[in-house]
Amino acid sequence: MLSARRTVPPVLLTCLLLAGCKSVSLGTPTSSDGKSPAAGAPGTAEPSGSGRVIAVGEGPQKHYTVAQQPTAGSCHYRYEHGEPLEDTACTPGAISPAVTQANLTSTICRKGGYTSGVRPSTYVTGKEKKLNAASYGYTGSMSDAEYDHLISLQLGGDPNDYRNLWVEPADPGHREGSGVNNKKDPVETKLHTAVCNGTVTLAVAQRAIVTDWTTALSRLGLS
Repeated sequence: MLSARRTVPPVLLTCLLLAGCKSVSLGTPTSSDGKSPAAGAPGTAEPSGSGRVIAVGEGPQKHYTVAQQPTAGSCHYRYEHGEPLEDTACTPGAISPAVTQANLTSTICRKGGYTSGVRPSTYVTGKEKKLNAASYGYTGSMSDAEYDHLISLQLGGDPNDYRNLWVEPADPGHREGSGVNNKKDPVETKLHTAVCNGTVTLAVAQRAIVTDWTTALSRLGLS
């Protein structure tokens, strides 16, 4: 019969015997040079603040088609600080491969033209909005709800990936019939300013907004 005891590695045995030897870490992945892999190193996924990986969409298209939406009734709003938030299973967010930290000045940080140049037509988004409202079971006024990019276009969000779009209800206390007016838009603008002036990186801003837009500014010290 083989012994059930595990053999103690020589290096660990030596440390146990020698005075002054502190701890030995076992089983921690390291790179070939003995260092722990750096966050965001090549070949590693970029996680969101909640541990989710942010998907990469197709990016801007010359001709957009109506994107298929989640099954009707399969998505559910959640609320933080009284504000409606997306269902993370249905709308986890998606970024555009056309926007990177290296090309900010020629994309989202250039003066005018970027978002209007990549935004799908209202013909496409209008159809998607109705389908997405069914996905979320939204029955309120469509004119008061915004078909919102979770990661906004000005933060490099994908223009027409279904994972990055959701019907965002009006804020609590919003007067019915008064149109779209929500508190998420100013948060996106402040994050955009912070990215373009170098206060935070693009990836950090994207992670903050996709995790919880209601706490994004305070978490990054921008409130």
